[in-house]
Amino acid sequence: MHTRILIPTLALAILSACSSQVEDTLPGQPIKHRQEAFKDILRVFEPMGTMLRTNNYDAERFESKAAALAERHERPWDYFVEGSFQPPTRARAEVWSRADAFEREVEHFLEATEALLLAARSREIHDIQSAYDTVYNSCRSCHGDFRDR
Repeated sequence: MHTRILIPTLALAILSACSSQVEDTLPGQPIKHRQEAFKDILRVFEPMGTMLRTNNYDAERFESKAAALAERHERPWDYFVEGSFQPPTRARAEVWSRADAFEREVEHFLEATEALLLAARSREIHDIQSAYDTVYNSCRSCHGDFRDR
């Protein structure tokens, strides 16, 4: 009778130990907060791309998502504090060693998201697609230099 409970419990404990993520133990948990901020941005940005790729563009919904992106676009950056280059971060050391280049990438992203909102308000699909691509390429550029896969 006890083995019926013990074996599944042990299996669950072993599996959870294998898949457990390293916790952010820094004061204020900056790594956790910036990861959550990026996930929040992605939850808004991905549906916009899906609309454009699948020809299901809804001007009102897209504009709403662009506004939500603009509201969130500054959230992650304050959490890239000195001393937060440790697990569970996926940021590279270059964020801090090449801080000027990283700051330029951040500025480019902020400008691109603002331009996307303006394009969304214009409802000109060509301008929207171009502005969306600029934001997407900004993300890729920064990830290429400053984020581990």
